[in-house]
Amino acid sequence: MERTTGVQGYYAESAERLGRVYESVSFEAVHGALLDLLPEAPARVLDIGAGTGRDAAALAGRGYTVDAVEPVAELRRLAERLHPGSGVNWRVGALPEIPGVRGPYDVVLLSAVWMHLRPEERPVAMRRLAGLLGPGGILLITLRRGEPPVDRRMFDVPPQEVAGHGAEVGLRLLRTVEEGADRLGRDAVHWNAVALQLG
Repeated sequence: MERTTGVQGYYAESAERLGRVYESVSFEAVHGALLDLLPEAPARVLDIGAGTGRDAAALAGRGYTVDAVEPVAELRRLAERLHPGSGVNWRVGALPEIPGVRGPYDVVLLSAVWMHLRPEERPVAMRRLAGLLGPGGILLITLRRGEPPVDRRMFDVPPQEVAGHGAEVGLRLLRTVEEGADRLGRDAVHWNAVALQLG
């Protein structure tokens, strides 16, 4: 069921608060179950829906070349302020099309983004993501699960659906992760992660 729209408006109005919340949890804590899938640095990484820049900056700090795409200007400005000198290339854009972004990338990361896409947008977005990956490239998607909130558009998308859309465009399933409890302490929220590979 679709809730109220205004996804970007919500994040624009909440940018400062979300900065404090998101940055309170480390990249390693959030993505620990997927880190062994990352190629050795240097490699080219695209972080889509980069938000406050936590993940993009952490990846750049590990030696990766990182492009971070974020549609909300308030979040981009906050990310640049929170992570000065990170070496991240901050860009404007949003799924499903993200115009102007060109691969190939070794890794594409979508952390807490996919569940905002409408059902009809997801196959289009997956095709676009597959086209951004180089041979052997890895697509990492984290999914917020549970009853969607009422203050922005969100869907409860199971990992099986993500894997199915990936298979349709030539991505093979590497791993699904049942993350369990929410790291921010929200009782009604739990997380899944899906790792797909091109070729």
